[in-house]
Amino acid sequence: MRLKLYFLTLVIFLAIDSLWLGLVAPKFYESQIGYIMADDPNILVAGIFYLLFIVGIVVFVVEPGVKGDSLSQAVLRGALFGLVTYATYDLTNLVTLEGWPILVTLVDLMWGTVLCATVTLVSVWAGKRLFK
Repeated sequence: MRLKLYFLTLVIFLAIDSLWLGLVAPKFYESQIGYIMADDPNILVAGIFYLLFIVGIVVFVVEPGVKGDSLSQAVLRGALFGLVTYATYDLTNLVTLEGWPILVTLVDLMWGTVLCATVTLVSVWAGKRLFK
């Protein structure tokens, strides 16, 4: 079941995050941190990130949510997972990078929270129906 949940969650995460990264966020990030953005993002490293991140959300949030009874508790755990993981990146940048905008940190923390809560909601809901 874990492998099926992994691929289900990966597809859901990529679909939602690609909407954010492709349609909503580019102008915002360009205006805030364009001075340090790469002209050509490293797709291999991005792929490694996504593959590892999905392991975390499946193991710590989605699979327990599918096995449990409370969808709302799973969504709350997903939101917390998103907040903590995105905070790791953004708060580290805020501490270590000169001129890192606090607005980027706040937006990313909100996005990570909403993204992971939504991915959890859809993955757990679908996983309970497809794989239980």
